[in-house]
Amino acid sequence: MTNHKLHTIVVPVRGDGKGDNVLAHASVLARKHTSRVRVVHCHPKADDLMPFGVVIPQVLRAQIEEATQRNVDVTREQLTQEFITLATNFGLEARDHVSGRATARFIDYEGKQVDAVRHYGRLADLICVSQPDPKLNLGNNTLKAALFSSGRPVMMCPPQDEVSDDFADHVAIGWNGSIEASRALSMAMPLIAAAKTVTILSSGSAGHDATADDVVRYLELKSVNASIRIFAAKSANVGEQLLDETKTAGAGVLIMGAYHDSYERESLFGGTSQVVVQKSNFPIVMVH
Repeated sequence: MTNHKLHTIVVPVRGDGKGDNVLAHASVLARKHTSRVRVVHCHPKADDLMPFGVVIPQVLRAQIEEATQRNVDVTREQLTQEFITLATNFGLEARDHVSGRATARFIDYEGKQVDAVRHYGRLADLICVSQPDPKLNLGNNTLKAALFSSGRPVMMCPPQDEVSDDFADHVAIGWNGSIEASRALSMAMPLIAAAKTVTILSSGSAGHDATADDVVRYLELKSVNASIRIFAAKSANVGEQLLDETKTAGAGVLIMGAYHDSYERESLFGGTSQVVVQKSNFPIVMVH
């Protein structure tokens, strides 16, 4: 069914060395769904580089703008060539999209990455980002922008040297009946429908009518067969248990609602979503 297909995948990059692995994950899905991949490279405007609250002489401003533009031109050319090579190696055609073929396009965006994610992400079926690197302090803003500014599902890709072509053949769905989990179930249907095996992970104590059994029946109406894996929650924070249960079930992707509490609160005090973000070593599809 055409509504159970990934038509557009967006990959925001900033030349920080995190884009290759993310594009590798996106390419596997693009080949499977004959999707178009939009690699959006973000670079700041010259005005964003000017010191705030400081009066700069016009001559100096012009020099900064000229130097910034030269750097942008060099970086764009370099990244464009790298993109063409990577896209080809990953089995994508570097061209405008043609129906029935997996294609990729490089887009240069001047401005803040949150604006780029908002601009291109809201009409995407999936946004792929890198897993944040706490040591280098990279990736947090991109993940946050994708989750909270796009309204679309976000796949966080771990730093793997190789990406298996079958990593999305078995997907797990973390189900607790929350609004975020419900959105994740709906928005990730292209991935769920294309999977060969679907496992629903539940602690069995949702406290409402929307149980894991109801999810099975819901998916049956969409011609998707799913099984249920019940686990006993050891605490309110089940992040590590979700990761362990996903691995034990043999799934390669976990689909879940994210940040039921605020992002800031979970970042400061911990929470299920934050634990998954920090400790996962396989792709996680999240929806806020």
